[in-house]
Amino acid sequence: MTKPVLLVAAAALFDEAGRILLAQRPEGKQLAGLWEFPGGKLEPGETPEAALVRELEEELSIRVNESTLEPLTFASFTYPTFHLLMPLYGCKKWSGSIQPREGQAIAWVETSRLRDYPAPPADLPLFDWLAQRP
Repeated sequence: MTKPVLLVAAAALFDEAGRILLAQRPEGKQLAGLWEFPGGKLEPGETPEAALVRELEEELSIRVNESTLEPLTFASFTYPTFHLLMPLYGCKKWSGSIQPREGQAIAWVETSRLRDYPAPPADLPLFDWLAQRP
């Protein structure tokens, strides 16, 4: 059975200590309570980079320049009703201070501790990839 493909862009925001920002999905959303990278669905005609610039401002009140987004890896995962394709970008530079706008909790996490946070199944291989990165 063919399932629709959902394209979602995600960002691994790195602080000065090399920790990564995770956001907890708020109550009322699918997969509520799980921890994930900030980002979101692409709008029609939108590039993954443009989607991240928009989503990071909407979700976290920060402004990111597309040129500072570094492609890292991607997830390809089949959920029961759709297939998720999610490029993951790294980002070390932004302007503004991070202010969650959607009621989500956030945490700065050492790469070796990412698996301590319950996450959607598509994110888990990305956690492992980041933990093995030099």
